[in-house]
Amino acid sequence: MKRERPSNYPKLKNYKPTRFMLPTSHYDEAKADRAVKFIEMLCHTKGEYAGTPFWLLPWEENLVRDVFGTVKPDGTRQFKTAFVEIPKKNGKSELAAAIALYMLYADGEPSAEVYGAACDRAQASLVFDVAKRIIEMTPALMKRSKIMGATKRIVNYSNAGFYQVLSADVASKHGLNVSACVIDEIHAMRTPDLYNVLTKGSSDARRNPLHFIITTAGDNRESIAYELHQKAQDILDGKREDYTFYPVIYSLGMDEDWRDEKNWYKVNPSLGYTIKVEGMREACHEAEQNPADEITFRWLRLNQWVGSTIAWIPDSVVMKGQTAVFRDDELRGRKCYGGLDLSSSEDITALALVFPPESEDEKYMLKLFCWVPEDTVPKREKRTGLPYSKWVAQGNLETTPGNVIDYAYIQSKIGELSEIYNIQEIAFDRWGSNMLVERLTEMGLTVVPMGQGFQSMSAPTKQLFEELMKENFVYDNPIFRHQCSNVNIDTDPAGNQKITKKRAKGKVDAVVATVMALDRCIRHEEEDTGSIYDDPEHDLWVF
Repeated sequence: MKRERPSNYPKLKNYKPTRFMLPTSHYDEAKADRAVKFIEMLCHTKGEYAGTPFWLLPWEENLVRDVFGTVKPDGTRQFKTAFVEIPKKNGKSELAAAIALYMLYADGEPSAEVYGAACDRAQASLVFDVAKRIIEMTPALMKRSKIMGATKRIVNYSNAGFYQVLSADVASKHGLNVSACVIDEIHAMRTPDLYNVLTKGSSDARRNPLHFIITTAGDNRESIAYELHQKAQDILDGKREDYTFYPVIYSLGMDEDWRDEKNWYKVNPSLGYTIKVEGMREACHEAEQNPADEITFRWLRLNQWVGSTIAWIPDSVVMKGQTAVFRDDELRGRKCYGGLDLSSSEDITALALVFPPESEDEKYMLKLFCWVPEDTVPKREKRTGLPYSKWVAQGNLETTPGNVIDYAYIQSKIGELSEIYNIQEIAFDRWGSNMLVERLTEMGLTVVPMGQGFQSMSAPTKQLFEELMKENFVYDNPIFRHQCSNVNIDTDPAGNQKITKKRAKGKVDAVVATVMALDRCIRHEEEDTGSIYDDPEHDLWVF
């Protein structure tokens, strides 16, 4: 393999040792060179650079030289923890994998124990899988190694060491003898327990341990990730000292223009190499059109702690879809798809029927049916200030007898609707199902389970937003408009979105039901050509 650095690939120039060096420490160029040379003898595993030498970009080499070259008088590393917060797609998984392999094969630690951790085993496996592929592409390492893919373990025969992926089960992790740990996307960890187990005392028996933490920003300011972020920022700002902690943060200031391309380069040091500026431009254009995409762009692309839970769509946009009542004779026998959100004692039970356009001039039409227990209406009205009685009088909200929802009544009503409309399928939350779903199946209706996570809900949630923005979605029930104003959206690190009930400003059951109905509608519209909705998670249930 030709190992000459391409002329267009930048190299670190005029390296200066870190300003966080202790007066008693010094920069050991030989130790830094050893780490850099080891990594650059490896290969990239992904994208257009797959199979090419792992030439470190300037920001990566600077980090490696600081961490591995800054040593105390006894020759051990000054920095015990390196915290690196950087936007997605800057090559952090490959850098983390390379450092894990250096700690396993080249750091000189007998019986090295290197652990990979994250919010769950699947996330931690991402770095492991990169490391595994690097070894397979590096004969000098492969002949010294045993790779156990099923258990996510790599054994280094030359020093009796290993690299092991951990699950998030903290109880079994005490007693580890950690020489190094790589923690990926710590912002997604729900509790600090695993971080504490790996970093608080587990390395005491090691002479030269390293905790390498690499992550994007998060949204939970009560988390261990934000605690570490704040510590790193305070060190960078000179407000705090911890000479064992090495801080790196690439993040755009909240007062800086997120649309300015010059700012993208400031916080994405791999832009132009592992990240294409064209992709950033496309993502920015989408963000300018959609508030949800703006948050995702600023969070994942610019590393701002903006929060993943966001308001959804302006009321002025939703209001444009409200129209006159659809006459049953217009829709009688017409094909439609349903979404059924079954309520708890405090929620609204909602059935959404979405009618797809039958011509270019038509829009998606929503008929919404909502139910609450009759005896709870006065209390709901008093507690929320919402016009429940008015909605009932208008026929936009129906009541079932008593103080708990009567599913037999709703079953009968859905049966009546199936005689009026050609209901193709009804999607329902598999975890909220009850006897009503079974009874609907017995009536001859096709019911389809639908998960409420990002995988299932993201595409139809984005589609509903798009259709409302295009004024291509109409409805005749004011409860839909009201509940749209309550919607908040959760966004995951991959940019997937779903409605969150926990942090909603009020009830959102009707909107959730609409998203599920639109999911079934669009699946069938696209089934002949294939669709992003194709997913084994949505197989029919048969009772």
